[in-house]
Amino acid sequence: MNDCPELVPLDRLSPDLAMMAHAIRFLSVDAILAAGEGHQGVPLGMAEIATTLYARHLRFDPADPTWPDRDRVVLSNGHGSMLLYSLLHLTGYRHIPLDAVKRFRELGSPCAGHPEYDPPAGIETTTGPLGQGIANALGMAIAEASLNARFGDALVDHRTWAFVGDGCLQEGVGQEVIQLAGHLRLGKLTFFWDDNAITDDGATSLSISENVAERFRVGGWHVQEIDGHDIAAIDAAITAAKCNPRPSLIACRTTIARGIPRLEGQRGGHSGKLFPQDRAEMAERYGWTGDSFEIPASIGETWRATSSAGSRARAAWTMRLATSGEAVRDEFERIQARTLKPRWREAIQAYKTRAAGEGRAEIAIASSGEIAAALYEVLPEIMTACADLEAPTNHKRQLAAFDAGHRSGRYLHCGVREHAMGALANGMAAHGGIIPLAVTYLPFSDYERPAMRMAALMGLPTLFVFSHDSIGIGKNGPTHQPVEIIASLRAMPNMLVLRPCDAVEAVEAWEIALEHRTGPVSLVFARQSLPQLRRDGESENRSARGAYVLAEAEGGARRITLLSTGSEVQIALAAREILQGEGIPTAVVSMPCWSLFEAQDRAYRKVVLGEGCVRVAVEAAVKFGWERWLGEDGGFVGMTGFGASGPAEELYQHFGITAEAVAGQARSRL
Repeated sequence: MNDCPELVPLDRLSPDLAMMAHAIRFLSVDAILAAGEGHQGVPLGMAEIATTLYARHLRFDPADPTWPDRDRVVLSNGHGSMLLYSLLHLTGYRHIPLDAVKRFRELGSPCAGHPEYDPPAGIETTTGPLGQGIANALGMAIAEASLNARFGDALVDHRTWAFVGDGCLQEGVGQEVIQLAGHLRLGKLTFFWDDNAITDDGATSLSISENVAERFRVGGWHVQEIDGHDIAAIDAAITAAKCNPRPSLIACRTTIARGIPRLEGQRGGHSGKLFPQDRAEMAERYGWTGDSFEIPASIGETWRATSSAGSRARAAWTMRLATSGEAVRDEFERIQARTLKPRWREAIQAYKTRAAGEGRAEIAIASSGEIAAALYEVLPEIMTACADLEAPTNHKRQLAAFDAGHRSGRYLHCGVREHAMGALANGMAAHGGIIPLAVTYLPFSDYERPAMRMAALMGLPTLFVFSHDSIGIGKNGPTHQPVEIIASLRAMPNMLVLRPCDAVEAVEAWEIALEHRTGPVSLVFARQSLPQLRRDGESENRSARGAYVLAEAEGGARRITLLSTGSEVQIALAAREILQGEGIPTAVVSMPCWSLFEAQDRAYRKVVLGEGCVRVAVEAAVKFGWERWLGEDGGFVGMTGFGASGPAEELYQHFGITAEAVAGQARSRL
């Protein structure tokens, strides 16, 4: 358990922590020299901090890297990746052998230029875009607090640590993290700030003048300012942080590239090219006799012994899990494996059947909220984060708020902080045991874009839920009408984008999203009320293949295929009525997910799209991307620029997104 520990005097410990820190320095420099490039500033400047954490405080076991109750370590200043790789190699993670370190930055090496998400290798998250890592760490701390409230100290009681650079705190997301973490009083979250007063351009005084530590104090953090090369001071500060109920910042005054006389304390210390002479001078200063990539046996043994306490802790934890009772054990293991309870499908199927049977129009984002509410009842691992839009997005429902006094709450009020919200949702997903939802308006997805990209890159199953998806929002005007954003999300690799046309498709979209394990999902819903187009409420998920024929051509062989998504499918159906009335056999295809349709076999795609017929698409967005499905001669009815302020119905008329326009485009191509 993480009770306030007694501070053990350093002179009672056998390991030579200073020499252990030098092992990080030399392993990092050797790897950077072999690669011909890299960022030495962080591993050389934070070596004592990292050594003290791992040797004295960290709860980890390389024999079981994904043990659920391990401490989480995030290298937010990810350019300093050799700090993390050195630690993982020295402590005995099998996925980071010496050969991998020697191939630092080479194709196929797990030691990539920036850390890439690989929990079995000890890499908890991908970092590099500054600020994302600390926001991930915030999400991990939230996940720990939530799961601790549910399962108790016996099964969930660990800490989250982050190495942080000036860039992480200068990016706007950094301030959002400071505010929210302090507000939530996440006492098991600790940042080590590498306060070296240097950025890539030079001294930090070139661009900032505020007291950074004071920002944390104002935000409600426990703050200590220390010498980042004084091992005793670092040790005492970590011990004090573990005793404090607030999140902690340990501001570590360090020297960038410490140990290399030519570069230490200088701008070039960040990533200036290293030469063999630099290593030789560092070796002379520290009395290091090992050759390149050679760690003296005694130091290597001491490093590998640092995990012994964690190994014992894991063994004790495994016993507690085994004796926790079958129901508790099964539930804990289920959420860790992200296995869904069997009843989840029944809950949303009931809503699907009712919506199809009643056939009434519903506000699309409200339908999503109804579906989420049904899922909340059977999947207690869902946590919903929302950026100050509880009422218009309708996804809080019966959930209580997660806050400093109520850790069992499952609704996280993020305030107006989409940057942090997206990234902390990724942190919860990376932590495990939580299904995170991040809810906001689609035009504000641009604030989440860095986090969405990182989720796609890592393959995290983060669910991004959006409302206000088009000009259909009406009078709020073009700032809130995201005409280009759906296309940009579809262009993102490994991002599943779903835009349902009614409540039945909304259920199917949620079903797809929850079953998708290999990347994030964007669920895009309209603000306005949509008619119930689908009256089939059966269990078959017609949206699962990405596109399907919603209304087949009648009166002969198909001559026209109308393609659409979301709120414009109703327009395509109305255009079909016009064309069918003129004796032109016309089919309508609903395409809620392009990428799923792309994954289908050619034969299915031909059947859906039709052969030898005219194709016209309608979507209240820009055309970009539709060419793939329309061909050179296809027509498109949609937006060619930004929107305007006015009632939704008038805007559709104003921009020519009408059934008559769609029919005209089709007719002119016959």
